[in-house]
Amino acid sequence: MNCEVKHALHCAILVTWIGGFAYFCGVFSEPVKGTVPDSPVESYGYIWTAFLYLLRFTALLVLPQCLCNLFGLLLFNAFREKVPLKAAPLLSPFVCFRVVTKGNFPLLVKENVDENMKTCFEAGMENFIFEVVTDKAINLPSNARVREVVVPTQYRTKSGAKFKARALQYCLEDDVNILQPTDWIVHLDEETLLTTNAICGILNFCEDGKHQFGQGVITYASGEIVNWLTTLSDSFRVADDMGKLRFQFKLFHKPLFGWKGSYVVTQVEAERVVSYDHGMEGSIAEDCFFSMVAMKHGYTFDFIEGEMHEKSPFTMWDFLQQRKRWLQGILLTVHSKKIAVVHKALLALSLYAWATMPLTSLQVFLCPLFPLPRCLPFDFCLSFVGAVNLYMYIFGVVKSFSHKYRNSILRLALYLAGALCTIPFNIIIENAAVLVGMFGRKDQFYIVNKDIQTV
Repeated sequence: MNCEVKHALHCAILVTWIGGFAYFCGVFSEPVKGTVPDSPVESYGYIWTAFLYLLRFTALLVLPQCLCNLFGLLLFNAFREKVPLKAAPLLSPFVCFRVVTKGNFPLLVKENVDENMKTCFEAGMENFIFEVVTDKAINLPSNARVREVVVPTQYRTKSGAKFKARALQYCLEDDVNILQPTDWIVHLDEETLLTTNAICGILNFCEDGKHQFGQGVITYASGEIVNWLTTLSDSFRVADDMGKLRFQFKLFHKPLFGWKGSYVVTQVEAERVVSYDHGMEGSIAEDCFFSMVAMKHGYTFDFIEGEMHEKSPFTMWDFLQQRKRWLQGILLTVHSKKIAVVHKALLALSLYAWATMPLTSLQVFLCPLFPLPRCLPFDFCLSFVGAVNLYMYIFGVVKSFSHKYRNSILRLALYLAGALCTIPFNIIIENAAVLVGMFGRKDQFYIVNKDIQTV
């Protein structure tokens, strides 16, 4: 099947899935007589009835995010396998691939810089360098296309930014920065691997020059899989990139729900204006805070075609700590007085939907025990949220594992079953991250181990 047929089939399945899920949940049928009280207040009392309805409404905080995911998956074809170049690579703007690291995994950084440089040459790139910004010297081999920047231990930003934000800000200082205002920076994590499609997408984006910031899709199932549970759980993130991220950048050109910290493409002048110097509140999820400030400044964003590859956390503890940091960082961003409500409203809804997961998860047990009178629009919205979130896992697996199940329906079925089986685990981890994140310290930056050789 070509990409257009695949997309049409996917759209038909998605719409059918949403309708079928609502039917299966009994949205369109009348409840059995006597099973639902006519007056919940008389049966449960005022306080308990109010609590039950509050849980239902809280579950709809994620509705805007689900709608954006739905439209993103329906409106844009996610099955195109090759990204064509719009102009000759020799004529493309200068690109700096920047990797920020603590320096704890020097071998991983060296190997990935070498691998990514080979990919750049394969794609025909000429105007580029790799810049590794590290707290500890890792002594990269001498190369005209590689620059190692060691952040001095005594360096302090004006606002007291810490962790990754501090290192990123150091690169933008006048006596450190070697890039021109019209050059471009591609931010990568230690384990990020480029693809020729991603490079072509980046070059097209930079050559186009209409937007100052861009981002594309990251998948987590390439190469050796260390932890199947975390990798299958991360399939949701892949679908999230293809849905919500793509929709907000393609239609609105704004990071309405924020963005990720890797596969970030920025124009140098715009990045220096926005900066990463936003104190502690902008240091835990520096990527999210940066996107909100950039939107406040009026800069625009776009979606970049082509995917990059990364690894999911190798252990459950790392997976939990990663989610905890994201939650805390987004919480600090949403509650920051530096960002107007109009810019962070949808991000706030997404955050509060996540933060109230321990409450909304109770509905699995409470709804059958304490049924409420039917309301078709409300019940359909609830089933819609469940259907879209379940489909995200399915779609993420289809995209992430496409290279592993080619010509094997059985293998695809196993991957899909595995992803669905990880959902209870994911819910438990997300709930635990909320509890630990909301009540724990919010001034720590946990570094996830992505060096496969240390496992």
